[in-house]
Amino acid sequence: MNPEAADLLRCGAQELGIDVEPALDRFAALLALLQEGNARFNLTALKTEPDIVLKHFVDSLTCFGGGHLEGAHQVVDLGTGAGFPTLPLAIMRADLMFTPVDSTRKKVEFVRATAEALGLHNVRPLAGRAETLTRQPKHRDRYDRVVVRAVAALPVLAELALPFLRPGGLLVAQKGPISPEELRAGQRAAGELGGRVIEVEAFSLPVLGDARTLVVMEKLRDTPSKYPRREGVPNQQPLFWSAK
Repeated sequence: MNPEAADLLRCGAQELGIDVEPALDRFAALLALLQEGNARFNLTALKTEPDIVLKHFVDSLTCFGGGHLEGAHQVVDLGTGAGFPTLPLAIMRADLMFTPVDSTRKKVEFVRATAEALGLHNVRPLAGRAETLTRQPKHRDRYDRVVVRAVAALPVLAELALPFLRPGGLLVAQKGPISPEELRAGQRAAGELGGRVIEVEAFSLPVLGDARTLVVMEKLRDTPSKYPRREGVPNQQPLFWSAK
């Protein structure tokens, strides 16, 4: 990691109230592994060190906002891709046990190998789709938290994520700007699926100033057994909402 990227990581994390200095070596190793893996597998569109540091590392750390990940939790990272937000969060918090989930096996294997190389014993990647995994008793109603970064509309996230959670668990969803229509649909979907939206916080990504929204849903009761619907349907037909 070059000095500019290291300073961006320090400054971005500091804006979030996080001291990354003790973990800089691990972040530097993660950056090198990501660049190496990207050359072979095209894991992410971000190529430069500043972009990776700000839009992957610091962006992932914003999931700590609001204190919703405090405590020793079992956490699913839904749609982890190349390991975000799992890997930066796992570097900073050894007490959180992460299950990063993705349907693309090469990405899951990259996350597994990278976690092993970094000595992250709190990362156990899993290949599969949420619609299938949450039909399995070992994954349904088993987790304390689900984290997700901007992979789908709120009603879709609710349908895919809430079945993973035990009652009392939280979905922590990091998204860009959200329209009133999407938020209303997300609130209705959460209610249908046994949960409720408890927090919507708009903020800016440190250094870059990009608009972000942190949405938190709480699971109140068991999700009806008919959810999630079969593979692909939640994305194609979001509950209570149609994108225009």
